[in-house]
Amino acid sequence: MIRTAHADDVDAIAVLHTRARATYYRGRYAEDWYSTENGLAGARRGWSAAVGRSAADGGVLCAERDGRVTGVAAFRIQDGETTLTQLHVDPDHWRRGTGAALHAACLDAWRRAGVRRVRLEVYEHNLRAQAFYAALGWRQDPAAPRSGSHRTLWLTVVPAPGE
Repeated sequence: MIRTAHADDVDAIAVLHTRARATYYRGRYAEDWYSTENGLAGARRGWSAAVGRSAADGGVLCAERDGRVTGVAAFRIQDGETTLTQLHVDPDHWRRGTGAALHAACLDAWRRAGVRRVRLEVYEHNLRAQAFYAALGWRQDPAAPRSGSHRTLWLTVVPAPGE
């Protein structure tokens, strides 16, 4: 089930976030950076702010299975630009459609809001995520400069049939 995240989801989202990032950053950053209480507290603060935003400023969606948060996606609308800021799935739930379901829910929200173009930054070494986004239609702008260790991708949001 995909639903809007609530304040009482923040702890579960922060744990999922740090667990997912520790998995795909493995070997690139010190693993204890994510598992420390400071790392988890920082994730809680960030997710608390995201969940607390008004709908006009973005949204946070959760995937839930058997009462447990298994994925999360967040997007931000700022200065007329929409950015998919986060999309994480618990590694135990990879390759089960959770990420695709979260992405589809984001697309629905963007269509309802009249958004026609969205950007995201993906870690350059996270080839699995890059393949996921490419399969969903995200494309790199060859003219766009690199953003540190990340690639910037763009998606054109196509209106649903009948819109």
